[in-house]
Amino acid sequence: MSVPTAAATRTICAQLPVLGRDVTVPLVTGGTVAYAALDYAASAPALQRVWDDVAAYAPYYGSVHRGAGYLSQLSTDLFENARRTVTEFLDCRPDDQLVFTRSTTDSLNLLARALPADCQVFVFETEHHASLLPWKDARVTYLDAPRTPRQAVETLERALAARDPHGPALVCVTGASNVTGELWPVRELAAAAHAHGARIVLDAAQLAPHHPVSVRDLDVDWVAFSGHKLYAPFGAGVLAGRADWLVAADPYLAGGGASRKVTRREDGGVDVEWHESAARHEAGSPNVIGAYAIASACKALTEAGFENLVAREERLIARVRAGLAEVPQVKVLSLFGDDAPRVGVISFVVEGWNSSHFAAALSAEYGIGVRDGLFCAHPLVRTLLGGDPQTQGECGAPEAAPGERSLNAIRVSFGAGTPDEHVERFVTAVRELVSDGAKWRYRTEDGRCVPAV
Repeated sequence: MSVPTAAATRTICAQLPVLGRDVTVPLVTGGTVAYAALDYAASAPALQRVWDDVAAYAPYYGSVHRGAGYLSQLSTDLFENARRTVTEFLDCRPDDQLVFTRSTTDSLNLLARALPADCQVFVFETEHHASLLPWKDARVTYLDAPRTPRQAVETLERALAARDPHGPALVCVTGASNVTGELWPVRELAAAAHAHGARIVLDAAQLAPHHPVSVRDLDVDWVAFSGHKLYAPFGAGVLAGRADWLVAADPYLAGGGASRKVTRREDGGVDVEWHESAARHEAGSPNVIGAYAIASACKALTEAGFENLVAREERLIARVRAGLAEVPQVKVLSLFGDDAPRVGVISFVVEGWNSSHFAAALSAEYGIGVRDGLFCAHPLVRTLLGGDPQTQGECGAPEAAPGERSLNAIRVSFGAGTPDEHVERFVTAVRELVSDGAKWRYRTEDGRCVPAV
């Protein structure tokens, strides 16, 4: 069974077509402009290819796995084919399982629920909250932010050497920082983990949209990522990797689909036999469209060629960094230094500007969408800004008024669908705002800086 797709008729170029590229937004100073979406690290726009494939499938949608009808059988085939496509995209091992989840956060919480008893978890303070927070039922060691890739490996090796060598252990690490965009030494960290009898899970939320991710080559035990950062924003994610801990754990959610057989006992209770496949952790009706969208995005990125996509993105990164370097008042945040390899995620602060004020002016006066705040990585941003990493703070909502300093930053992020013009407009806007100031007055409303009316 097959569903029509748009793939056969589309030639994919280095800059991939995405939804929203023709959207215009009003400027507070008058007129409209094409919207420059430079917040890919939060959610990337859907690839046109993904949208077209989903639209082609939508009339054929049906419930998967348990329906005898044609559409149910077709949807089941499509869902399981999507699993195979993503498994190939990640270069998984033959015995690995791939579970469809809601997001990276959901994937890592699932894995946290599957940890063996008395598991030790090691995680750097530099992680996104999705990687930092799920391990509350384990013995967690939080590691200080390293300042070089080598220091990251050495810090982990020291921590693992001091652990109880007889119990299970897990290392959780990002592939690319959602704050600085810097690539982490995943292969070396995996080698250190395995040398000390620990396993490792890779948070690839920011890595997978920009670089190929091979479970085998990186030698990680699990990988997690989100569709909405991989140009497939339909509420789905992935956890892929070794099956043993997942099969040994009770289902993440109990219900239909996860259960193979349910019987009543004589005492009135219920006995359940759970599936040992990925279905064990996919209870309920799965997000078929989300899974299919992820598979479509994986195909599109593979067909475009990561080598071409990476080369173009590196050119955009160089342009943004060069443009920001020309403005002395701008400080770019970095752990590993200017020469560190990175993806298209750059955070910075501007002397004399509250970050929310600057982001609001970029939006209202230039039609540029960026992110400001702590980016759900509070300890890391606080460390990079010279504050106390233990200080509490909200994601994005500074209490400081326009013009006042706050411990927040501005993040610009881009990817395969970003036009050169959007990057040039951003660089020009930063230069003009710093040299000339905002053209409009702004005020704080509900913790955010907005144009005054």
